[in-house]
Amino acid sequence: MANITSVLNQLQQESSRLTHQIESLDRAISALKGTSNNRMGRTISAAGRARIAAAQRARWAKARGQKVVSISGKGGRKISAAALAKIRAAQKARWAKWRKQRKTT
Repeated sequence: MANITSVLNQLQQESSRLTHQIESLDRAISALKGTSNNRMGRTISAAGRARIAAAQRARWAKARGQKVVSISGKGGRKISAAALAKIRAAQKARWAKWRKQRKTT
């Protein structure tokens, strides 16, 4: 009877050791799955693809020594003179306030 008990204890120890190894393998597998290069959910707009393609065409033309065509379609956004004046005035006021605080401390 003592012989059977020792065999059972050994089997239980081996079972718990194998269970621990399986758990560590499962953790390793899940960690590797998490680092895969899944880029789902990230899409690029048609305009973005067009800009990338135009930039590549410009690089190819430059490498071939051909005339490089500008890749910028439209100019950037334009700001009105009045809005620009407001921004400048606000920035000057911020700097004046900052200088005044530095002077008093």
